[in-house]
Amino acid sequence: MNKVELIGAVASKSEISKKDVEKVINAFTNVVADALVDGDKVQLVGFGTFEVVERAERQGRNPATGEAITIAASKSPKFKAGKALKDAVKA
Repeated sequence: MNKVELIGAVASKSEISKKDVEKVINAFTNVVADALVDGDKVQLVGFGTFEVVERAERQGRNPATGEAITIAASKSPKFKAGKALKDAVKA
């Protein structure tokens, strides 16, 4: 499901216009992204948690040459599904 399909599905389930649903989804993604940039965690009980994880610097290999390289430390967004979401997917 892409963003347009998500907007249509939410609009039909909530009986809200697609234009308003699009504004809400855009606002939601912006708020989550801003919170992660600020170092905060976003928890939606039953759905899941969005957070930032830090990856340490590590050694790797260039697959083309086999040469050892250093992969720099980085931060990445992470989503951990909540119990209710996991249970819904299992069913």
